[in-house]
Amino acid sequence: MSGISFNRIPGLVRPITVALLAGLAGCGEAPQQPASAPREVQVALAVATNTTNIARLTGDLQAANEAELGFRIGGKVIERLVDVGDNVVAGQVLARLDSQNENNALQAAKAIRLAARGEVEQMRETFNRQSRLMQQGFTTRRLYEQAVTGMEVAKARLEEAEAQVSIAMDRIGFTELRADAAGIVTTRALEAGEVVQAGQVVIRLARDGGRDAVFNVSPRFLDQQPAAGLFRVSLATDPQISVMGRIREIAPQADPVTGTFRIRVGLDKLPAGMQLGSTIVGTLEKSTALVVSIPASALMVMGGEPAVWVVDPATSRVALRRIEVIQFDYSRVTVAQGLEAGEMVVSGGIQALHPGQHVKILPPASGARSASLSRKTAAAKACLGNACDMRRRLTANGIFNSARGIDG
Repeated sequence: MSGISFNRIPGLVRPITVALLAGLAGCGEAPQQPASAPREVQVALAVATNTTNIARLTGDLQAANEAELGFRIGGKVIERLVDVGDNVVAGQVLARLDSQNENNALQAAKAIRLAARGEVEQMRETFNRQSRLMQQGFTTRRLYEQAVTGMEVAKARLEEAEAQVSIAMDRIGFTELRADAAGIVTTRALEAGEVVQAGQVVIRLARDGGRDAVFNVSPRFLDQQPAAGLFRVSLATDPQISVMGRIREIAPQADPVTGTFRIRVGLDKLPAGMQLGSTIVGTLEKSTALVVSIPASALMVMGGEPAVWVVDPATSRVALRRIEVIQFDYSRVTVAQGLEAGEMVVSGGIQALHPGQHVKILPPASGARSASLSRKTAAAKACLGNACDMRRRLTANGIFNSARGIDG
């Protein structure tokens, strides 16, 4: 069979030739792609605000001035007159020792004093007689001087005897343990029949006057606490019972076991219901300089650091910017550096953005949608957008140690 000549089929050649030429021409150029549509996002403005760092510490209520009392001499306890929690007044007897030995010592001292007084009278008569004889020339200088010396020795012995009587009387007084000031008995460590040593602490007395809220804090807290140190102290069991106080004492040395420092917050007047030994919560509010606040849903991570998408209002394009976070909760993030008040950040739809991308700003969510979102958020205690995941990642990277406030 002979080949087909295209010249003999003029009606078929032209359409095929046009199609082939069109196909060859299309091989030299890429197909035109339609321009990508702007990504729809929700935005929020960075708001300038004054914030406070909050530290919450747990401690107990103690007396500002607490005395440890003990007998000044040793002996056997025969009477204990107070118990823990008793209110006492200055001079009140708290306990007594057996005073039989001290009474005997007093009687002996009085006897020695009586003998010394008799000796003084005798030597005074001798001295007076030798003095008259010396004036008349009927005695020697030697006997006169012996009378003078004897008189002086007798007086010295009388003074010694008087001192011994005074000491014996004091020791009888030491057999009674008395309160040196009004206060409350917080500890007792004696019972009738026990033998105690001199100086042994047997009763601890919280003196009336000031009260202190005592907390153990980390060195980091001391670096961050303000000079004023104004605390709100409240009962752990009833936060409605509270009082204000100021730091009055900071331990100069850390506890060797815990590594913490003890601070004492002075409280002038306690409200009803706040008693010694109560567990309390101290709240310290520290005002900071002017900072910027943004929604928590705008927060993301870039290279292990917090960042946000910032929208250029002139071009509607986004740029990723690192920020410094100083406070974080489920709804707001406080930024110290990286943003200025009034700048626009992406708060919704941040997952698929890239630098320089063109975005379309959506209007705020409707009331019904916002209410539904709020209910879901409150029920699950979740953050808007990816803020919860952000919080976990920031914490894992050590960017901040606590969701709110100062780590005390």
